[in-house]
Amino acid sequence: MAEDFNAEQKRYLEGFASGVAAARLTGGLAIGQGGPPPEPTGPDAIHIKAQDATVKAGGKLCEQEKWKRAENPFEGHNRLKVEAATGKAPKPEDNFRWRYHGLFWVAPNQTSFMARLRIPNGILHHWQFSGVADLADAHGGGFVHVTTRANLQVRHIAPEHAQPFLDGLVDIGLTARGSGADNIRNVTGSPTAGIDHQELLDTRPLAKSWNNWIINDQSLYGLPRKFNVAFDGGGIVAVLEETNDIGFQAIEVLEGASVTPGVWMRLVLGGISGHRDLARDTGIVLKPEDCNKVSDAIIRVFIENGDRTNRNKSRMKYVLDAWGFDKYLAAVEEKLGYKLDRVDPAHVVPRKATDRFAHVGVHAQVQPGLNWIGVILPVGKIMSDQVRELARIAQECGDGQIRMTVWQNLLFSGVPDVKVAEVEARVAALGLTTKAAGIRSGLVACTGSNGCKFAAADTKGDAMIIAGHVEATLPELDVPVNVHITGCHHSCAQHYIGDIGLIGAKVVVSEEGDTVPGYDVVVGGGFAENPKIGTGIWTAIKAEDAPSRVEALLRTYLARRTGPEESFQTFTARTGPEALRDLAEEQPALKAAA
Repeated sequence: MAEDFNAEQKRYLEGFASGVAAARLTGGLAIGQGGPPPEPTGPDAIHIKAQDATVKAGGKLCEQEKWKRAENPFEGHNRLKVEAATGKAPKPEDNFRWRYHGLFWVAPNQTSFMARLRIPNGILHHWQFSGVADLADAHGGGFVHVTTRANLQVRHIAPEHAQPFLDGLVDIGLTARGSGADNIRNVTGSPTAGIDHQELLDTRPLAKSWNNWIINDQSLYGLPRKFNVAFDGGGIVAVLEETNDIGFQAIEVLEGASVTPGVWMRLVLGGISGHRDLARDTGIVLKPEDCNKVSDAIIRVFIENGDRTNRNKSRMKYVLDAWGFDKYLAAVEEKLGYKLDRVDPAHVVPRKATDRFAHVGVHAQVQPGLNWIGVILPVGKIMSDQVRELARIAQECGDGQIRMTVWQNLLFSGVPDVKVAEVEARVAALGLTTKAAGIRSGLVACTGSNGCKFAAADTKGDAMIIAGHVEATLPELDVPVNVHITGCHHSCAQHYIGDIGLIGAKVVVSEEGDTVPGYDVVVGGGFAENPKIGTGIWTAIKAEDAPSRVEALLRTYLARRTGPEESFQTFTARTGPEALRDLAEEQPALKAAA
């Protein structure tokens, strides 16, 4: 009968039995004392105290917080495994618990799990990359997605394949632990770390060290909400650290500052582009080796003070909004036990420009005679056979590594000059390309309605249609343009930082309220040395009309820019988003449809 009780009920009964035993030992003195409940202990204590404080203050815990309290997702693993082995779909609370192990039940769009891995700095050995393809064939849908966190996803994993898939990851030296739910997600870093002639610092050791720090400390699981951390080494490919809760930017501090001149990490906080906010400079600089303990303190302040009642207001940004940066950082310093160093921006060398084409095509490494080569993937999707061949190319023509980027593509590294042509030819034989293009090189799309219940449109499918339309109608587009297409307010494709951003919307098409998939459109977003949240110009555009809208915007840009050196973002700022909209609506394709 004991198996009929959940974990919380079992803990209550155990506590009651202990109390009865204590009463017997003390002649009844332990009962009726009216003393305070025992102080929580163990790795969950910091979370339990935060939950108790919320309730004591009159708040009502959201369902996810109740689920965490009822059964720790790691303690419940063996039960989850046994139930999944029968082919049973998880209950909502168990779907949440599975996410602690990296598995997301994505019904009703797909009646299966999606697995999200943990790949610090986005770098894999060729045999790991090939191994993921084998697992996708054995347990999933025979393809993988490269994500906007330089990570991999595998889809169509049936319940009975859930644990075998996770076991298979361990066999190839990977894990999915903590990659979903209210945990610290995949740690991103510069994709050209260690090979970039422009970088100030190699982010690989920092990303790996932080990854090991968090996966081995159970007290850092079960935050009020998900959490992102990124390391930018100052290289030529943007990492989008300004969209993360915590961003570390390698900077060069000049003579005359309050700290020793040299390379430091600048701390930026509060990025969450889907909520229209980018991380802001705190003025704090750190030695690279101090990033872990400072991140830890920042997160523990968030654990203790984040909102556990409203999922829409539970990210760290909202604590920063309520408190202000000074109060939050004072709490961090109190937890650390010392003041953090601050440097006036006047004593920092300006950030070098990134290159929007550097994640595509052939680029010389800092090591003489070697190159990295960026491969464009169709909105991040590659079939298992393509994955295995790409792994072979890395092994036979490069240094054996696969480097993924936040642009949903991958890089080969360590390719000798004499092997470049072979790599390009072998990639082309797979139906892929290494050639930088105006639209596809900056095309980003989330999973969309085919695989996500939140999405209002088929983002990946629509992205490919938009790309094909633009290439056919504007072959003269000669500069990189970032088009980000996301399905819902979660903004996994970060539409607000794109030159052109589309977010899924249901478009009403009849008096009866019938709807079709569509988008709202924003323009003028930016990142890296030009961070900016885009401005909305159109709402409720039918998906079938999106390609002509993007064409009209780009045609206006090409006709009115000062020259190829004026980026779309700069042109939008000079023209004004609303004026750009009006000019686009005068383009023949839109005027005829008006």
